[in-house]
Amino acid sequence: MEKGKGLARRWAVEFAENSSYSSSTSDVPDPIGFNRSASDPDDANASRQKKDAESAWKAQKAWEVAQAPFKNLLMMGFMMWMAGSTVHLFSIGITFSALWQPISALQGVGKVFEPYKDSKVDILAPKLLFIALNLAALALGVWKLNTLGLLPTHASDWVSSLPPAPEVEYSGGGLPIH
Repeated sequence: MEKGKGLARRWAVEFAENSSYSSSTSDVPDPIGFNRSASDPDDANASRQKKDAESAWKAQKAWEVAQAPFKNLLMMGFMMWMAGSTVHLFSIGITFSALWQPISALQGVGKVFEPYKDSKVDILAPKLLFIALNLAALALGVWKLNTLGLLPTHASDWVSSLPPAPEVEYSGGGLPIH
């Protein structure tokens, strides 16, 4: 016998559109809730997991952005301490920088949290933390202005005819050297 001739295939399946099996299945209606056009449930589950992971990532990043002013607050506090309590160019520059940064950050809160907006992510709490930390930085700058004596805190700062406020600090004591 020649190779490939005369041998009958034992297992052969013909997939024809006119077979009795295919015509009988088209007569059976789909079960309730089944939609042939819907995607595979595994695909739907995977896409839902992907969206949940993306929402979790956005929430995490929103909290990281909200906590960023704390690092700036510590750095600015250290720089103010290093600048001292005398009025000179460096201390005034550091103080006004400490005032300007929180003010500009508070003006741009919406832009900062815009990339993290999502229907599943609540960004109200991170926004409130961001605002609170920037207000604390602003209060630190105002405190530094007060320690430098640049805030008008007494009536004589506004009216020149009034006597100036008494000095709170004084220097005295020590041992005489002979």
